[in-house]
Amino acid sequence: MSETNSAAETAAPHRYTAAMAADIEARWQDFWDAEGTYEAPNPTGDLAGDPAQAAKPKKFIMDMFPYPSGAGLHVGHPLGYIATDVFARHQRMTGHNVLHTLGFDAFGLPAEQYAVQTGTHPRVSTEANIENMTAQLRRLGLGHDKRRSFATIESEYYKWTQWIFLQIFNSWYDTEADRARPIAELVEQFESGSRPTPDGRDWSALSAVERADVLGEYRLAYASDAPVNWAPGLGTVLANEEVTADGRSERGNFPVFKAKLRQWNMRITAYADRLLNDLDGLDWPEAIKLQQRNWIGRSEGARVDFPVDGAGGITVFTTRQDTLFGATYMVLAPEHELVERITPAAWPEGTHPVWTGGHATPAEAVTAYRKLAAAKSDVERQAEAKDKTGVFTGAYATNPVSGEKVPVFIADYVLMGYGTGAIMAVPAHDARDFAFARAFELPMRCVVEPSDDRGTDPSTWEDAFSSYEAKLVNSANDEISLNGLGVVEAKAKITEWLTEHGVGEGTVNFRLRDWLFSRQRYWGEPFPIVYDEDGIAHPLPESMLPLELPEVDDYSPRTFDPDDADTQPETPLSRNADWVNVTLDLGDGNGPKKYRRETNTMPNWAGSCWYELRYLDPNNDSKLVDPAIEQYWMGPREGQPTGGVDLYVGGAEHAVLHLLYARFWSKVLHDLGHISSAEPFHKLYNQGMIQAFVYRDSRGIAVPAAEVEERDGAFYYQGEKVSRVLGKMGKSLKNAVTPDEICTEYGADTLRLYEMAMGPLDVSRPWDTRAVVGQYRLLQRLWRNVVDEETGEVTVVDAEPGEETLRALHKAIDGVGQDMAGMRFNTAIAKVTELNNHLTKAGGPLPRSVAESLVLLVAPLAPHIAEELWRRLGHTESVVYQDFPVADPAYVVDETVTCVVQVKGKVKARLEISPSITDEELEALALADPAVVAALGGAGIRKVIVRAPKLVNIVPA
Repeated sequence: MSETNSAAETAAPHRYTAAMAADIEARWQDFWDAEGTYEAPNPTGDLAGDPAQAAKPKKFIMDMFPYPSGAGLHVGHPLGYIATDVFARHQRMTGHNVLHTLGFDAFGLPAEQYAVQTGTHPRVSTEANIENMTAQLRRLGLGHDKRRSFATIESEYYKWTQWIFLQIFNSWYDTEADRARPIAELVEQFESGSRPTPDGRDWSALSAVERADVLGEYRLAYASDAPVNWAPGLGTVLANEEVTADGRSERGNFPVFKAKLRQWNMRITAYADRLLNDLDGLDWPEAIKLQQRNWIGRSEGARVDFPVDGAGGITVFTTRQDTLFGATYMVLAPEHELVERITPAAWPEGTHPVWTGGHATPAEAVTAYRKLAAAKSDVERQAEAKDKTGVFTGAYATNPVSGEKVPVFIADYVLMGYGTGAIMAVPAHDARDFAFARAFELPMRCVVEPSDDRGTDPSTWEDAFSSYEAKLVNSANDEISLNGLGVVEAKAKITEWLTEHGVGEGTVNFRLRDWLFSRQRYWGEPFPIVYDEDGIAHPLPESMLPLELPEVDDYSPRTFDPDDADTQPETPLSRNADWVNVTLDLGDGNGPKKYRRETNTMPNWAGSCWYELRYLDPNNDSKLVDPAIEQYWMGPREGQPTGGVDLYVGGAEHAVLHLLYARFWSKVLHDLGHISSAEPFHKLYNQGMIQAFVYRDSRGIAVPAAEVEERDGAFYYQGEKVSRVLGKMGKSLKNAVTPDEICTEYGADTLRLYEMAMGPLDVSRPWDTRAVVGQYRLLQRLWRNVVDEETGEVTVVDAEPGEETLRALHKAIDGVGQDMAGMRFNTAIAKVTELNNHLTKAGGPLPRSVAESLVLLVAPLAPHIAEELWRRLGHTESVVYQDFPVADPAYVVDETVTCVVQVKGKVKARLEISPSITDEELEALALADPAVVAALGGAGIRKVIVRAPKLVNIVPA
């Protein structure tokens, strides 16, 4: 504690000090826990409570799942938690049944990496971190319903994560019904013949493996051999979203390569349209909606088939099907599955030497180029590189409209992650195709008439020409001509022709890819899947859930040289033979059989895809969630057509990953009838970040911010000059301030007020420990307005407040109430401060009604001191459920306002008038004012502009 605080405590024994705050806060936190003050009753079930409370309008308020870090909290972490707590408290005081709680997202890489380094079991370190974080959060006085808290690592929780996986595995997307349906209904269609099998054989004629393969093409969770992001340095594969823009792992910054592995995937692409369209009904920041729309990436165009002799054909997706006559070559992504099939043994006669890359055979050229491409990230491959690279496969395809043979290349600028992994190249009208054609001396054909003076011979052009406004040229065969048509008309005409001839059709494409759902880690949810001797995946029956993680000696996946792309994952679970190889009776009538367990685990996103549902019904061991309870808290209602959480607060960094995945899971569960809400989060609010200055020495290494001295505008650490820049707060940056430090120095209520007062909640702001004292003094003045610092007695009197005090009070009530509802906590605090200062300056003891209203106003923001003062004012019930004050409109409106009267734009008079005055009344008053009459000097009036009640502007004739 500072010397100033100690001196003040000695001088005034009942002054509000850090020591008194610590005592008050600890006592009330114990009281709230003992009384279950923040327990929100469900309408039914084991958490049902007071029916009158459950009958109130509900509010479900959530924070994004925290991860229990070993470093503990710094003051930046609780910003959102304090904000939701203030909002939740205000909602309770305005008559709502508020569900607000907090759990822990506890699976994932940090705990596993710590276990690898120290030999400590991930559960041990994670539970210790949770205990520490829980204590830190409790000290802030957060009003959480602790009965509903849990961690994703609890088997009672991840039993249901596994159960949801099985619902997704046992489902398929019916495009006609536009929803997910049980896979059993699809099997019935195959069995009855109402849906033909891919090759036309009867379902009964297919082997078990063939049936499994057919169903795998429909299941919403499926295993497949597919290109994945492989990080040898981590020993695991990553989702696209976990790879940074420069092609490295988000965690650990390791190189990431493309590899082909068998992995579990979620068919999120089946929901692309619904994920896109349902954004319109959500109350989310437009910036977040835009990021989701861009990630889903819907585009309309056409599918076109280019036949390849002896190898079927190559299918492309294009949004410029009108330029099909200009396609003079094709490019496949190096990973494309057709590459091996179409690559011949030898180069065709007359192959251009530039196309071969100097290799003796197509196979050698393709193999070498694929290795080069695998070492590049998707971002690097898409960059506008000056030199285009690629190699001819040795195969030719046929342009379906011109009949011309066009060479097929592989090149790294085409990705498997978009469209079909193949493009028709129209070099005259696409910049990348133009550059590639120049590099490989390929032909170009102009099919879109240039609007400038470059002419129609692309060999003379310096760059490609692309326009949606131009006319088509050189685009005709014996059956169709696009010449002279605009782009839109040409697109429609060629699409119709492609469909009629069975070589294409109009279609919609999405940038969104299926979600890679496997990780080669230990610390994650085991898949409830086993494989039989034929390699067919079987779901575990619900009675075998949860499938718990086994104990292992080595927690780490096998890692490799970070730059060695020619490696394969080896998981920790695969080394536990007794767990992997089991004999089970799956209850399918086949009796006990030998099976092999899945040795990958689920990604860290799995547990956070549905946690909002567990908060509702946390002890249910027979259902995911009771339907009546889910309907009560999250069901659709007026203004929330798809249901969901009423307020969800968290960082904008989760704009795509977590939010998109959670929306997908909600839609599947909704389709299958398990929940009534089709969206998990109706209103989303992104809080800003608390930043801090980072100080670095001449080596660029961060030095302890608390030990830096400022002299003459420069900064020094141990005598050496250091640089300063505003950035993130964190332990590694040596600038972290813990909430415990601030609570010890000033109290939790002061910390709460300071974080809320720093600026608008959605804006990042710098931390300044020296500024915290301002809010501490506000609480001291508040305390002095109610309690005598010498005696500790309450000083309020039973008297009626004066007119001026009533106006100040009710204006504050009106403003603070509106600010609280709008989450403008910084301006709410400013209004409370203004009122408190007014009452301090007015002098004398406060009237009881004013003191009580003041305490109620501050209660959501500083709940401990509010509880203490409320009790000292003689109340026996908690302040938490008291009614928030309501402003009297008569005192909110100013008694008079000042109206400015201008003549020729210059102020000539000021009138004190009623704010409700009419334009006509105000004009008459202004014209009669002696100063205005004198200014006019008998001149006529051309115009009078009245803006009641603030302005009159008179224009003389």
